[in-house]
Amino acid sequence: MASYESDDNTNEDLRTGRRKAARYVVPVAVLGVAAATIGLVPAFAGSGDPDLPDITAQQLIEKIAASDVQQLSGTVKISTDLGLPNLGGLENSLGGGMGGGGDDSGSSADPSSKLLELASGTHTLRVASDGEDKQKLSLLDKAAEYSVIHNGDEVWAYDSASNEAYHVKDSSGAAEKGPKGKADDVPATPGELAEEALKAADDTTSVTVDGTAQVAGRDAYKLLIKPKASGSTVGAISIAVDSKTGLPLKFTLTPASGGAAVIDAGFTKVDFSKPAASTFDFSPPKGTKVTEGDEAKAEGKADRAQPKGGEDLGKEFQGLNVIGEGWSSIAQFDTGGEGMPSESSGAGDAGRFLDSLGDHVTGKFGSGTVFSTRLVNALITDDGKVYAGAVTKDALVKAANAAK
Repeated sequence: MASYESDDNTNEDLRTGRRKAARYVVPVAVLGVAAATIGLVPAFAGSGDPDLPDITAQQLIEKIAASDVQQLSGTVKISTDLGLPNLGGLENSLGGGMGGGGDDSGSSADPSSKLLELASGTHTLRVASDGEDKQKLSLLDKAAEYSVIHNGDEVWAYDSASNEAYHVKDSSGAAEKGPKGKADDVPATPGELAEEALKAADDTTSVTVDGTAQVAGRDAYKLLIKPKASGSTVGAISIAVDSKTGLPLKFTLTPASGGAAVIDAGFTKVDFSKPAASTFDFSPPKGTKVTEGDEAKAEGKADRAQPKGGEDLGKEFQGLNVIGEGWSSIAQFDTGGEGMPSESSGAGDAGRFLDSLGDHVTGKFGSGTVFSTRLVNALITDDGKVYAGAVTKDALVKAANAAK
């Protein structure tokens, strides 16, 4: 299995190709859902690596950018293992509060909360697309199914477990703006995940072709993306690209610490023929509780159910800065308040619980707590400053020390 290196002299071409590829979104991704993103049931099918013509990293990126797959259907397996602590169901309560749980504040079928489930565990998705105006994604469970259907200017989401539906109609053109209420922050298909990875690929990044593979019975090239410098928690990102269509078929992010993948998403079945028109039809079953998205917002329910938007949050945070560049960049801001409550500060059981989730650290900056996952770490100092990024704990402490 050959490895084809990119030519250092083509950096400018690579950046141009990456920018084009970053704008490429698989039609299914118009829903903004099809798995988070980001070590599990392998999506590779078949034995042996296919013998394909040699290709450079630049050519493969251009192939992704030029891909124009409009019609497909298939099954995607996605696993996310961030190494988050077990909160005993607390995370479900938090998620419900953010997007509207099954109470009066919203609908359990609202995609903005339901699709956050993709941020942990292993899930099976069934996806279908027929151009920009028709997509469907179904999250399959043992005894239930959750679906988001985009058909023309209408978006329906239906949760069979609660028999609730969420409906949004956009007469101004959903195809151009994307369906309202979609989970923009939950990339899930291999295509969406690849798009995010290519956005991060700059001069701090090594991009090579790492041989070939078979995914869902399709011959594919493997694009390998790695940080050049140390300090990032990202070890490598592997993207399997269909050799004929240029569609990303599989996305795997492995951490620098080793072990199972943090994110592993890939097609196990894929068909590029036109799905049946009935695939995108939906009418709420009898007895379904239907929440109209626009009406919920007009009544103020959405405002109570969801956190403040980025603009409002930005006003609360004092001086958002980015330290460093590329994969080792760290976001730094001041909450304007105090640090996290702790047992030593008199916060009692709540402080003891938070203490158990983080590591106490000290340095020239003073003291604080580092909250860690296998990918993203955050340092919250006792005087309310926050340092966060896909970097090691030591890198956060070093950045905090340097800021003093």
